[in-house]
Amino acid sequence: MTIACTNCPLRKFDIFDEMTQDELDFMQTFKVGELVVEPGAPLLMEGSNSPQLYTVLSGLGLRYKLTPDGDRQVINFVFPGDFLGLQAGVMSEMGHSVEATTRMTLCVFDRTHFWQVYTEMPRRAYDLTWLAAVEEHFLGESMVALGRRDATASVAWALVRVAQRMEALNLVTGGAMAFPYRQQDLADALGLSLVHTNKTLARLRERQLATWSEGTLTVHDMIGLAEVGQVDIESPPVRPLM
Repeated sequence: MTIACTNCPLRKFDIFDEMTQDELDFMQTFKVGELVVEPGAPLLMEGSNSPQLYTVLSGLGLRYKLTPDGDRQVINFVFPGDFLGLQAGVMSEMGHSVEATTRMTLCVFDRTHFWQVYTEMPRRAYDLTWLAAVEEHFLGESMVALGRRDATASVAWALVRVAQRMEALNLVTGGAMAFPYRQQDLADALGLSLVHTNKTLARLRERQLATWSEGTLTVHDMIGLAEVGQVDIESPPVRPLM
């Protein structure tokens, strides 16, 4: 049985904005079901014209692009509450791919009804614009990390951003959180070699700032890690939940 939008477990988190009853009713008609996928499953493929849009109900994933020679550039990590497929909804095809890292449950929406969001629910349409703007802002931060921060600052910046999202989703206990990605994924995201990334993580561990081992990320000193990453540690902004 699928979860009704009014009973969505994500709505209890302060990171997500409140929806009116009319908006909840509309999202319920927009939702066509739920999908459970296993680790490694492709959700959306670059260049594809997916008929479906998704909201991540649970689980973690990756957004990435492939270069012509087959190398992978990780764009960012996917968390519960993220909306997937907006590019295909607007541009008719995906500009990047999305893959499940863990077992994921996804709310599924029919893209053929996508235009109704704009014609019938202007506030929901604004929410989609907000989400696109936030993605643009994050890519700007990523470009700074790639081009202007050294490896230690880049890795620290990424770990702070991850920890902030995890904390907002109540997925952190005593500074520790499940982070089942590979070091190669982080290296790809930051334009670093695997060896360089490994050595940088070791330096952060030696400085007792953060430890990433066996799928668990533990932040020992958030303030110190943020100083190294040249990043503010205020709570993430309240975001729409589609």
